[in-house]
Amino acid sequence: MNGPEQYMQRCLELAANGLGNVAPNPMVGCVIVHEGKIIGEGFHQRFGEAHAEVNAINTVIQKHGEGILSKSQLYVSLEPCTHHGKTPPCASLIIDKKIPEVFIGCQDPFAEVNGNGIRKLQEAGIKVQSGILENECKDLNKRFFIFHEKRRPYIILKWAQSMDQYMAAKELTEDNRWISNEYSRKLTHKWRTEEQAILVGSNTVTADNPRLSSRDWIGKDPLRVVIDPLDSLDPSSAVFDNSVPTLVFNESKKMLKEKTEWIAIDFSKNQLSFILEQLYARKIQSVIIEGGAFTLKQFIMQNLWDEARIFIADKFLNDGVKAPQIDFIKMTTEEKILGDTLYILHNTDEN
Repeated sequence: MNGPEQYMQRCLELAANGLGNVAPNPMVGCVIVHEGKIIGEGFHQRFGEAHAEVNAINTVIQKHGEGILSKSQLYVSLEPCTHHGKTPPCASLIIDKKIPEVFIGCQDPFAEVNGNGIRKLQEAGIKVQSGILENECKDLNKRFFIFHEKRRPYIILKWAQSMDQYMAAKELTEDNRWISNEYSRKLTHKWRTEEQAILVGSNTVTADNPRLSSRDWIGKDPLRVVIDPLDSLDPSSAVFDNSVPTLVFNESKKMLKEKTEWIAIDFSKNQLSFILEQLYARKIQSVIIEGGAFTLKQFIMQNLWDEARIFIADKFLNDGVKAPQIDFIKMTTEEKILGDTLYILHNTDEN
């Protein structure tokens, strides 16, 4: 890995620290290099707070003074912004600090940036090189890119199944209530802190009464999304405890009660598209679908998914609720978690 790629790899490592905290903004990392040595680092830490470039530049100023910036190079994983949002434009800051050379991982797909940051830097006489580890930079912000390019959230399907392809036993007991092991379940709670929303159908709420929280991992709880066509759920269900914002898509009710909002939709039409449109309008960039089998199958049938995370436990149930099937070939990774095997599939032909 040569110099520019080495520094961009460090930008990616820094940027990843913002996962779960910066959405709907992208994760961005930045390093500043002087005479072949990194003299400042920064990343976007939390939505509404300073961007990566600001944090990196401030680190340099505090340690070395402002003058050294005019003799340094700035590396950043995503094109610097040019618009006033929660913070001032980073491109203007780079120009103001007279940084002569900027290396960029990939272009920002957001309409208000999308090439304007690169153009503004070049017009100011700054030497700009873009496309450093471009694929890796885009993959890091896959949620952000899908959101802006496809105008919907990044969709993650998740379920656990037995060796004989059942995701729930016919008769629940203490021995078969959980299919995956406790370490896999903790990992699931970690995932919940990384995504903006979690979605389930009414059958899952009725059968399991889940809280859909991240209680086994330190971090925020996601927005809860429930599909309840017949408005049949018990009002005392855990999802109605108003502990976190919750959306309930149903056929007739339209109301807001504390943190729970009921949204009426026409289930004779394509309800999944409508639900995704509603999430997009609320700037929800990612949603993890945790069941049940019917809901998961609906997303698979319409090819509305980007990633599937499937735990296969080393046990047999012999009967029960059949797990969904993804029959066409996708990119797959595999990982052992004690007795479970985690398969991660990436959809290469999504809508």
